[in-house]
Amino acid sequence: MKHTMSMLLALVLILSVGITGCSSPAAPTAVPKPIVVNPASPFTYDVVPETFQISVTKDGKTEIASEPQPIRKVSNVQRVGDKISWTYPDDGLQVQLTRAKDALEVQMTSTAAKSITWPTLSGDSYMIPWGEGKWIPSHDQHWREFLADESLSFNESFSMRFMTVNKSQFAIMYVLDNPYNNTVDFTVDPRITISLTHDFPSINPDKSYNFRIYVTDNDPVAIAGIYKNELLAQGKFTTLQQKAAKNPNIEKLYGAPHIYMWNKSLLSEEDILWPKLKSKLDKPFLDWITSQLPRASDEGKEQAVQFRAVMKQDYYDKYQKNSMISGFNALLQSKDFYQPEIFKSLDRSTEALIAQGIDKLNPVQLFELNKRLLKAKLGDAVAEVDHWNEKNTVQLLQQFQQAGMTKAWLGLSDWTAAYMNPEFVKKAAELDYLIGPYDSYHSIHQEKTGDWETAFFPDASLYEDGTITKANGEKKTGFLKKGRLLNPTLSLPSVKQRMQEIMGTGVAFNSWFIDVDAAGDFNDDYTPGHETTEAQDMQAKLDRMAYIRDEQHMVIGSETGNDYASQTIAFAHGMEAPVIKWGDADMRTNKQSPYYIGGYWGPPGQIPERYNKQVPIKELYDHIYIDPTYSLPLFKLVYNDSVITTAHWEWGSFKIKGEVGTRMLKEILYNVPPLYHMNERAWNINKQRITDYLKVWSPFHAEAVQKSMTDFKILSEDRLVQQASYGDQLQVTANFSDHKVKVGSETIPARAALIIRHGERTWFQAPQE
Repeated sequence: MKHTMSMLLALVLILSVGITGCSSPAAPTAVPKPIVVNPASPFTYDVVPETFQISVTKDGKTEIASEPQPIRKVSNVQRVGDKISWTYPDDGLQVQLTRAKDALEVQMTSTAAKSITWPTLSGDSYMIPWGEGKWIPSHDQHWREFLADESLSFNESFSMRFMTVNKSQFAIMYVLDNPYNNTVDFTVDPRITISLTHDFPSINPDKSYNFRIYVTDNDPVAIAGIYKNELLAQGKFTTLQQKAAKNPNIEKLYGAPHIYMWNKSLLSEEDILWPKLKSKLDKPFLDWITSQLPRASDEGKEQAVQFRAVMKQDYYDKYQKNSMISGFNALLQSKDFYQPEIFKSLDRSTEALIAQGIDKLNPVQLFELNKRLLKAKLGDAVAEVDHWNEKNTVQLLQQFQQAGMTKAWLGLSDWTAAYMNPEFVKKAAELDYLIGPYDSYHSIHQEKTGDWETAFFPDASLYEDGTITKANGEKKTGFLKKGRLLNPTLSLPSVKQRMQEIMGTGVAFNSWFIDVDAAGDFNDDYTPGHETTEAQDMQAKLDRMAYIRDEQHMVIGSETGNDYASQTIAFAHGMEAPVIKWGDADMRTNKQSPYYIGGYWGPPGQIPERYNKQVPIKELYDHIYIDPTYSLPLFKLVYNDSVITTAHWEWGSFKIKGEVGTRMLKEILYNVPPLYHMNERAWNINKQRITDYLKVWSPFHAEAVQKSMTDFKILSEDRLVQQASYGDQLQVTANFSDHKVKVGSETIPARAALIIRHGERTWFQAPQE
């Protein structure tokens, strides 16, 4: 023990020489003395190079901005005016601090370092842009439990490039210049601290890691204001109004709910006269169907079994009906469906399509041909082709209009639904709705499958030669660990090919949703010959979204909507209600759990359970993801009039049992579009509460989304009464509590919101569930 203490004392003596720059030994001390910098500015700072501890002083009050690290050897300490620099020779890292006008600039450069963990923040609480924004008290038991095992990708989890620690006297804000290759880690005992670790990948020539530190009030409005002012000064902020000047269709998002339409089916159960069907399935036709199904569908073998089984029965059960409809839908996509010896009595329109050459038909024409072929064979056992699945398509749009829903963004699970029902897409555009498919260029599969339309690309070389390799030489797997991840820098030719093929069919899309591209999932690619950094990955994703936006004239949306994409996209899904806890087996794989959120696929024309099944969430997740106590509209305070954000499609407005009313209140307060999943059945169930809600929400959103969020206040000690302002004529006060509260001269009922719009008062009462 005595020997160890002697060695430590000697080390401190050596390091003290490095601090002062003197040639003679400094006096022994357990903690190195700070170098104090006092520029004429709102705050001063001092730094201890050996521990990289920074403290700031404002109005005579001092707080630690970054917690001290273990003592390290320091050399080459230099100070010129408000600038100080030094080197960590053993770590291969150079550091420079410069006092700017209203911030402290911290610049780190690696000469040999592979990573650096800095800063470590510790305070009373934190305000961080985790999704929309979170207030995290450092002693809160819920957050301590949740964060105990969390390690986050900065780019994926943080919607903007900053983090803020709230001290007892003021807030200290870190704005990060280089958001790539950063991991956020937490310690939770005895209280929460936050650390940021930056890696310096070997393939990345940029070895810098830079921050700006600001001192401000413990106020989300002040924090967001600093960040927004930076964006404005750098020319990195584009309003919706500026975007709409280039594409006026963006204005159709104002006051529009976001609705995913589940009508990817040519035939519905109501289109088939089931008692007559078996008489039309003669042996040659049945043999042909069952021989083709295994190639046409992932479930083709089982569908063929059911086609055979019903021929021996005098009834059809629900499972068999769904299986047969799915089988028909799969066959109707096939270029091999037509066989002249089976399909004989054809009308002129059908013969004209065949005469063009089946291989030359585009997908819309192919569906039209195969629909006519099937109708010719099944005769009066099916409805007229122009009316197939009508209740879930054109008639449903007409019901939206009749109910007063004059604006909406409509999403399809992929573009195949439009090929099946081009009139539906055309009608939606005619009614002034925005309509577009879900698309993705993230995962790539080696072979085409019916359930993964977006993951197949005609360029077969991409799977081997265009996918991402990790530093250890392994390929990165795709979504759900299937396939691989496509390198986005190599994707643009395939993006253009896909877009030209889809739009070449004449479908009337005016919007496009691109999965992941705005979600911050960036990757370094170590594949020899196309090494790619995270920064290049990001730029390639922005380039392909910009191509679809500019060349195809689409209103662009993407997942999450983190702010690097703010000048490219108009809307985003996932900022307000993100994916909740991917790794929880009770929610994802344990089908017996009450928290199981359901599977991705469902019967034809029905909404899959993943999107439609209402489930409770665990108490811990309710606190973290839903509880307004911890919510802050940080993203809205910066980007309200630039990007329209709503929930991830897995967590639509009705998804969480017992929280529908809370989410409605938050949608109004934070100016967030509701997100629904819809077919005829879901509309009939939810029509009244949707239309009642939109009467309040839509006119407010249509105006508020064109304004900045100018203020946000917490009005009660329990943080359940909150107030937001947009421009100078719009204000919302929401009471999330279960008792009435007095706010000024107004009494706000429990679970209610008061909207004041140009002096007029509108009340919204959240429904009881």
